Amino acid sequence: MQSSPCPRVAAAKAPKGPTKPQPAPGKKAPPLKPFPPPTNTAPVREAKSLIPSSEAPVAVPKPGEPGGSEPHGTPHLHHTNVPYIPANQSLPEVTLKAVVLGMILSVILGAANTYLGLKAGITVAAAIPAAVVSLGVLRMFRKHNILENNMVQTIASAGSAVASGILFTIPALWILGHWEHIHYVETTLIGVVGGLLGVFFTVPLRRALIVEENLAFPEGVATAEVLKSGETGGSGLGALLVGGLMGATFKFVSSGINMFAESTLSVWRMGRDALQGFGADLSAALVGVGYIVGLRIASLVFIGGGFVWLVAIPVITGTFANADLVGGIPSTDPACIDATKAMAPLEKVSGCVYKYHARYLGVGAMLVGGLWSLIKLRKPLVRAVTHGLRKARGAQSKEAAAAVPRTEVELSARTTFLGIAFLMVPMFFFYAWVTAPAGTGFELAGWNWGVAAVMAVIMAVTGFLFSAVGAYMAGLVGSSNNPISGVTILTLMVSAFSLQFLGVDSMVGPAATIFVAGIIAVGGSIASDNLQDLKAGYMLGATPRKQQAMIAIGAVVSAFFIAPVLQILLEGDVQKYGADGGFGSATLPSAQSNLMAAVSGGIFDPAKAGLPYPIIGIGMLLAVILIVADLIQQRRGAKFRVPVMAVAVGMYLPIGTSTPIFFGGLIAFVAGWIFHKRTGAEMPEGSNPGILFASGLIAGEALMGILTSALASAGITLRTPMAEHLEWPGAVLLAYIGFVMGYVALRKVWRKAA
Repeated sequence: MQSSPCPRVAAAKAPKGPTKPQPAPGKKAPPLKPFPPPTNTAPVREAKSLIPSSEAPVAVPKPGEPGGSEPHGTPHLHHTNVPYIPANQSLPEVTLKAVVLGMILSVILGAANTYLGLKAGITVAAAIPAAVVSLGVLRMFRKHNILENNMVQTIASAGSAVASGILFTIPALWILGHWEHIHYVETTLIGVVGGLLGVFFTVPLRRALIVEENLAFPEGVATAEVLKSGETGGSGLGALLVGGLMGATFKFVSSGINMFAESTLSVWRMGRDALQGFGADLSAALVGVGYIVGLRIASLVFIGGGFVWLVAIPVITGTFANADLVGGIPSTDPACIDATKAMAPLEKVSGCVYKYHARYLGVGAMLVGGLWSLIKLRKPLVRAVTHGLRKARGAQSKEAAAAVPRTEVELSARTTFLGIAFLMVPMFFFYAWVTAPAGTGFELAGWNWGVAAVMAVIMAVTGFLFSAVGAYMAGLVGSSNNPISGVTILTLMVSAFSLQFLGVDSMVGPAATIFVAGIIAVGGSIASDNLQDLKAGYMLGATPRKQQAMIAIGAVVSAFFIAPVLQILLEGDVQKYGADGGFGSATLPSAQSNLMAAVSGGIFDPAKAGLPYPIIGIGMLLAVILIVADLIQQRRGAKFRVPVMAVAVGMYLPIGTSTPIFFGGLIAFVAGWIFHKRTGAEMPEGSNPGILFASGLIAGEALMGILTSALASAGITLRTPMAEHLEWPGAVLLAYIGFVMGYVALRKVWRKAA
């Protein structure tokens, strides 16, 4: 997607008075001076007298230099970087109203992404909805400008990034049985330290990936376009609010007062023993996820889920003896053991086979997918990391620093290294404590200081490398499609084998590896989000140093609220479903955390973990087949590619989760097809009202889900048993919501046609 030129530049008329002499034949014309952008705010109106006398030099990659093409031949999004706000024009960026609004949105969107990640195993970037809300709210103030709005979304999007890293790892501690509830201090510490490290680690990478490599960073570009369109009068806040209201209402009717079933699952026999099933969760948020990720990713997730439920489960139940199926179920789940022995009811049996056998196909596939993500990006990643380290080592004189344009001023190397060193100290003590033998308490003599030092080094080295990985992959595929969980798996394996080599036992080893992986996951997630925000700022003319400071504030603030949200969702699910609830259940699948628990527990105690290694091996083989298929598609130049991580996540998720995601992707495809047929153009991503409506569905259902879980954990219930098995009203209502989403996306097109 190409960024739109500044409207005033595009529409500017020739200036009055004598014209400048034209260049001689064969010589290039001097660059045009940028006009200030249009705005309806007081600070920018004053900028009419600040038109620069000469254009500030801007670093733009030239043909043949880094930034010419992506590793696989996909063209970059080139921007003739004339910032929307010129470098020599200063507008208020960090204001009280922007910081307060950004922090509030950071908490809200972080909570929403926590709910979504536990339910769907997928998180979505929050920058666009945050930008839309900011446009609507700050417009109520007399003085506001585009850089203030950009700062709001910078702070707000950090909440979703921190939530992603935490929810992919911390629930594993409950699944492993190490925690009986979510520990507030430890979870918050991981969020704060990981978030700040993610900011510091990416300081040397900003210029390498955004300016010189000129990577796409699609959410960053889309956010900038949304903010630009907001300056000319449009915001899309109405679509976001309507979607939020419909998502919250749907969740309240289904889960809050139990007017209809929240999911549907049908299981039938194939022959004597083989079971096959299909179903769908009735969730507006999951439909919104499918619309945002698009039909390609949604269909691949659906294919993964369909393969497990329509192929793998029938093969497992039809091939293995009943005793073998029961043998793979831990004694802590007597309900599954009894149902599998009796092979009834069928829905329960198929769910148990999926939980303890079939979904481990996804575990094997995700392991291979994570490693493949690193292998195929090894060359550009090495180049980016090398450039970042070289920049960090370089000293800069005061004169040189003063000559740097405002739009290139970022955190100094001294501040970056001091910040990293400062954060290493509390983590060193924390790791020494968590790896101490059971019963040691706060007796410092019993703490494991040597192991703590090794863990701190692993955290620092792998944290920087994988933050670079997360940032680079976000530049290629976006934050929403970034397989950062695959990178976290590799971190977890490195940490687990290192601790095992140092003699850490199976009592504390799995939990210790989760603590390391948690910080790396948060850091990598923040890194990808940080670079998206900096890309938007690069296009708009923001000051990088201020953005880096504000995303740090957003990360810290949101980290204090993620643990309570996790605990509320956990308590509410257990209160509602008993032994069948909690993290790793059908209602809160927690796909990535389940994987972390399985891998860490399996490394330290393979016998106790009871992992189905043959099924994991088959999943790894399937991943290799998918990788080969994707390479063939790439060589053919085909548009439809087969990224292995999307299929792997689909294998791991319940089929009920995959189906509504596919439905949302199908709506996006149909809407895009109609838009193209009527206009001859592709549907815009950043200013698409359908995406804003879908974002509202996610936020509305998530916040209502957290509220109903909080009420359930407090013993307050509004549920009625009259319609708990009734499915068709929810299906009809969900279809109507899908229709409304498509209508919102195409409303302007239909109005023009009328």
